[in-house]
Amino acid sequence: MTDASGQWKQWHERRTETVSAPYGPLAPTGTHWLADYPDGRIPDIPGSWAADGDAVLLTAATSDGLTVDGRPLDGRVRLEADTGPVESARVALGGRRLVVLVREGAWGVRDYDPGAPARRAFRGIAATAYDPDWSVPGRFAPYRESRTVRVPNADGRSRGLALAGEPAEPAFELGGERRTLKAARQPDGSLWAVFADATSGDGGFRFRFPYAEAPDAGGLTTVDFNRAPLPPCAFADDFVCPFPPPGNTFGLAIPAGERTLL
Repeated sequence: MTDASGQWKQWHERRTETVSAPYGPLAPTGTHWLADYPDGRIPDIPGSWAADGDAVLLTAATSDGLTVDGRPLDGRVRLEADTGPVESARVALGGRRLVVLVREGAWGVRDYDPGAPARRAFRGIAATAYDPDWSVPGRFAPYRESRTVRVPNADGRSRGLALAGEPAEPAFELGGERRTLKAARQPDGSLWAVFADATSGDGGFRFRFPYAEAPDAGGLTTVDFNRAPLPPCAFADDFVCPFPPPGNTFGLAIPAGERTLL
């Protein structure tokens, strides 16, 4: 086993652990938008929930069994959107975590349950073993100006995909041709993209989210398709994922990385 293949195996094992964690992407059992419940009553979730400007008002009695910040709620509390890890969400119902979120001005509650059917049924992630041919050098070429493109999303809506302040096209050789991958820069300097290939939807998920290490001073980086993970929406319909922007769908097959759920 080479160092690279050994590191890939560790990456794959960590990914499996993360996905199958009690509050991982398999745990959501529903996302409830408060506008759909004008009476404040969400099915199977106690209490009364109401959007109130830049927050959510939750009213409950001790008998409802809800806790906020670890203490039983008896009365009313004002909740802003949860921005930290799911397990640190302010509202809990036993082992469940009720995450308050806002999307495009709409407030909602996402129910994470460690006993979710999808988590119980999880058997792993099908992934292709490491192949050095799918780890290719590239050169990061920043755009002169920020760009935003509108792309369809997994929920059927189109949204602007911001290519993150300093969008880029890592240029690399693949299948004997020079290719580019429209990407965004992450806060830590690494790159993130959405791509599809000839296997997407035929032996693999519709698209994947490859990452590339932060470019060096000369713009050099590595595009490692061996570590192309499935997007969150591959695990639960509650997540909104952008589809690949124009230019990020390859006609060749890239059978590397994560493929499907087992």
